[in-house]
Amino acid sequence: MKMTAKRALAVLLAVMMLFGCIGVGASAEGTTGFEAIRITCTMNGDAEAQRGFTWFTEKKCDSAIQVVSVADYNSTGFEKAITFEGTVSSWEGYYCHKALATGLKAGTEYVYRVGSYDRDLWSDVGTFVTDDGDDSFSFLAIADVQASSKENFEQAARVMDAAMELNGDAEFVVNLGDFVNDCTNEEWNWYGEAFNEANTSLTLVPVAGNHEGNITDKLNVGWFDTMFNLDAGDGVANGVNGTYYSFDYGDTHFTVLNSNDMYPMTEAQRNWVYNDITSSDAHWKVLLLHRAAYSAGKNILKPDTLAMRETIIEIVDETGVDMVLSGHDHMYFRTQQVAGDAVCEDTVYITERHNGQDVTFAVNPEGAVYALPSTAGTKRYGVNDGVTSSIMDAADVYFTTRSEKDENDVETNPYAGGCFANIEVDGNYLVYRAYVVNDDTQEVTMVDEYAIKKTVKDDATEGTKLPTDLFGSIDGSVANFFTEIFGLIIKYITVVLPEALGGLFS
Repeated sequence: MKMTAKRALAVLLAVMMLFGCIGVGASAEGTTGFEAIRITCTMNGDAEAQRGFTWFTEKKCDSAIQVVSVADYNSTGFEKAITFEGTVSSWEGYYCHKALATGLKAGTEYVYRVGSYDRDLWSDVGTFVTDDGDDSFSFLAIADVQASSKENFEQAARVMDAAMELNGDAEFVVNLGDFVNDCTNEEWNWYGEAFNEANTSLTLVPVAGNHEGNITDKLNVGWFDTMFNLDAGDGVANGVNGTYYSFDYGDTHFTVLNSNDMYPMTEAQRNWVYNDITSSDAHWKVLLLHRAAYSAGKNILKPDTLAMRETIIEIVDETGVDMVLSGHDHMYFRTQQVAGDAVCEDTVYITERHNGQDVTFAVNPEGAVYALPSTAGTKRYGVNDGVTSSIMDAADVYFTTRSEKDENDVETNPYAGGCFANIEVDGNYLVYRAYVVNDDTQEVTMVDEYAIKKTVKDDATEGTKLPTDLFGSIDGSVANFFTEIFGLIIKYITVVLPEALGGLFS
């Protein structure tokens, strides 16, 4: 949706609310306990025809969502809206509501509201746009809000606001995980309040982070799957410690992994992701996950990351993924084109005029580019000097976004601030740009750019699908466990420790 259209719609909604034309039943949030909070609109299956919605209430009531095109809404409000009935379930002292809007028209801007049909009690309106099916669109990506105070959520939300202001054409936003820190109702309420504008203006693509879906971290079982309405992929225990799923948008296939599934990454998820990506003939293939395979942050050499790293690299190499976006390490890192954990030295680059700018493109490159767009939040890590050489050899751009001030309290780090990425897909072109938002001035500065020109399209692979059920994948999961544990020990003995010790005497 164009920013101009969004602003025009926002003005119209404000005027209609002022004169009481919308008919929203809730005049003040939290007055009855039936008001909707934590509202999200998420990708769920067919991006051209449906969306998933989740919201919460303090008291139990019926669930409904009403959806109407912007064109009809502007003339008759919700009179022509389609109503979809939702479900309600108890969750951690609140009531979770979920509904699925189906049968939507491709390339259409919609207005929606959620709430109780029986009580005629509705939320303020939200908007989203469906995929029009062409090969040109853009989206935003942020990572690791991971706040534990209202003020820090609000600061991260300002980064999101700056991203939306910069790219008013963005059709959805990817959140690469760790929405919250301690995964409490209080934090989710703060997140819902701070990010309400973004979450009710753009479709959300959530990625499971370890702080909202990890059985090894405060036993946050089931939180991620409850917070978002997603079309989960087939697999054992999917939804317990996170959710993996996929969707097509235009001529791009997005695969979202659950990196909390570790020690090992279960055979069910491994097989599912192979089935998922190789069965797609989309021109572009993008992999989204929380834990980064390439990073110079503090977590990259921890067992939970190393246990998955080789698996992720192997999946990317064997399935033809073009770009990998990750979070978890709260610093900025982008690789060159890499394959087999090594730089693709034969990559050819050309500079062309694209959308009014000179852009340097990697032309039909081998391998993939991995990017970690730091954090939109305030918890930022420094650069880890002990990262192994194979990772640093692959690095193209890396830096900390942490504030570094001198004795006169003057900022010395030009990259200090909250970070986000903007990704443009335009036919044979993919352009990735990263930005930092200054904490004090809110000034937005582009800090990195990488682009690919790809004229060769991958074909889908026909063949027998790998098993993702319990009995068909359990043998592989057991074998993977011992293989990964043994591999970790060998990795630490032969690579991590020798390089760390070598660094002490260099």
